[in-house]
Amino acid sequence: MSLTPHLPPLAKIEQKTLVDLIAGGKRLDERSATDYREMKIEVGVIDKAEGSAQVHLGKTKIMVGVKVDAGEPFLDTPDQGVLTVNAELVPLASPEFEPGPPGENAIELARVVDRGIRESGAIDIKKLCVIPGKKVYVIFVDVYVLDHDGNLIDAAAIAAFAALLNAKIRKYELSGETVTFTSEYEPLPIQNYPSTITTVKIGNSLIIDPSLGEENVAEARLTVTVDKDDKICAMQKGGLGTFTRKEVETTVANAIAKSGEIRQKILEAANR
Repeated sequence: MSLTPHLPPLAKIEQKTLVDLIAGGKRLDERSATDYREMKIEVGVIDKAEGSAQVHLGKTKIMVGVKVDAGEPFLDTPDQGVLTVNAELVPLASPEFEPGPPGENAIELARVVDRGIRESGAIDIKKLCVIPGKKVYVIFVDVYVLDHDGNLIDAAAIAAFAALLNAKIRKYELSGETVTFTSEYEPLPIQNYPSTITTVKIGNSLIIDPSLGEENVAEARLTVTVDKDDKICAMQKGGLGTFTRKEVETTVANAIAKSGEIRQKILEAANR
């Protein structure tokens, strides 16, 4: 995800070639500026999880598992369930990833995915409340990067939402303040369908779904999350470069235009 790579001399020559190519309106894989790489979405890939999905975006590969548990609500939201997103950059996915506690990139990845789900109101979290102030459903979304070839944010967001669409929670029976969870399941209460689109700036060009090589020459990144009504619900800027107002407007317009296509692919994969 880093937009400030440290490249050896040969890589710098390749970097200039790529920048010149993009400046001429071309990409190495012959995509247009607003085309995504080939995408494959699979759901239900982890048997022991309440929900799961795996996404291939070009050569980028991400798996997401959803676990559901019972717990206590936060004090300031006693009538709402809890959502928590974590991301792990598995060392085998890239030479840049190291074992240990989450680093800056893993934390940013988790926060952007979390924000897109949360701010779009994708889950009706009030329906995850069992006993106000005492017991709620806690939804854990765990993102695992298995192969990094660029645009981890979009791939992770797609996988996370597909996994939530695939997820089931146990029904319960309430007697006074005694909760008994049954052996029956029902889908998570999904009420919105966020779609996350990432654009990078290379010179004066704006391109969607950057490959790793394109990320390595990008000056700045802007991720836009769009809900089912084409409303912007989250944005995240990365990199040391800047966007002009016109470039931001173009990026947002492209994200809205592209969001329906990505959303449809997720819904089809989840049989929705």
